[in-house]
Amino acid sequence: MRLRDLRPGDAGWVLARHGHFYAEDAGFDARFEILVARVLADLLERRLEDAARGWIAEGPDGAPLGCVFYMRRDPETAQLRLFFVEPSARGVGLGRRLLAACLAHAREEGAARLVLWTHESHRAACALYAASGFVCTGSAPTHAFGQPLVEQCWEIPLAGLEPFPPRA
Repeated sequence: MRLRDLRPGDAGWVLARHGHFYAEDAGFDARFEILVARVLADLLERRLEDAARGWIAEGPDGAPLGCVFYMRRDPETAQLRLFFVEPSARGVGLGRRLLAACLAHAREEGAARLVLWTHESHRAACALYAASGFVCTGSAPTHAFGQPLVEQCWEIPLAGLEPFPPRA
């Protein structure tokens, strides 16, 4: 498996996989796919200004297996967006590699912190965030995408930290 920069056409795969997977796995309705489409449009526009970047993980056959995106929010803060790993590619360290790429880029860009928004139900991703040094800074019950959810905000300070921690 290898990581590569986002290319034309990748946004369609990202939108389709997020929409399909979260409808099947979590019962999310069409509002989730609408959110993903808006986030992708914003990311693609910000890439033109060098304020965003995306990575696609590919398998040996070139098929996409995962993605993660970086977006600069302000001079101090960067945000991780649309982190996804295909179920068939989970458990082999691919998510960790994608997260490491995003963290390294945020450090290179001089961000003081990297933030993200997720749901408590994404337990494997939350465990990876915690193991990587992120701290959950907020949690609140909500009803979104047709489901009762617990939203979470996570953050990691980047200034003065060692490179991505070794795998435990």
